[in-house]
This record gives sequence, structure tokens and C-alpha cells, in this order.
Amino acid sequence: MSVFKTKVFAHWQAKEGLTDQSLCAAVDEMSRGLIDAVLGGGLVKKRVPRLGEGKRSGFRTLLATNTHDRWFFVYGFAKNARDNIDQREMQALKRLASVLLEMDEKATAKLLNNQELKEICQ
Repeated sequence: MSVFKTKVFAHWQAKEGLTDQSLCAAVDEMSRGLIDAVLGGGLVKKRVPRLGEGKRSGFRTLLATNTHDRWFFVYGFAKNARDNIDQREMQALKRLASVLLEMDEKATAKLLNNQELKEICQ
């Protein structure tokens, strides 16, 4: 199983103090079928708790995934900052999901080398 985060997501994650360990735990749950919402177009939503708190007051993360072996954290937000994303953002994230999920190993390696993606949960 390969789990990645985009450069934009990593920047947001660092600002919020969200750990890779929390993200890996979320992917583990999702791989067992515990997905909060299937948004279509290869996009899913998963709640991730704040450090020392529960999921209820935590973060919402959006991932591009085939739900088998490829997971890409692409967007996140604190629940207290906003309720959800708008339709325009949803469409853009679905397009991004399509691109990420269609990449072959060579394209993925290029993004890793350029630090546009970072692999976690190895």
C-alpha cells in the first residue's frame, strides 16, 4: 500500500500540527472500510482527530484513492474553520484525484523527486 501527501497538504498539515502517524492510522481505518464519505471521482473524506482530542473537534481530510493500494492526502481543514468544501473546490479536487490515480510509477517517482509528493506510512 502506498500513501502520499501533496506538497500543499503537507504545508497545511505542518501548520495544524497534524502528525503523519495520525494520517497513517486514518488510512489503516479506511483500508478496513471505515470511510466517512465517498464523494465520487476517486475522492473520499476522513475525519482525523486533533492530538489529544477526538475526531469530533478534529480535522477533515480529503483523499484521492482507489481504496486498495494508493492513497493521496490532497486537502484538509479544521472542522471549526468550515463545514465543508464548495462545489467548485469539489470539482477541482476530483480532477486532481483523476490525475493522481492515473499516474504510473515513473510519473509518481518524478513528483516524489520534485518534492510535490511525499510518501508516508512505509
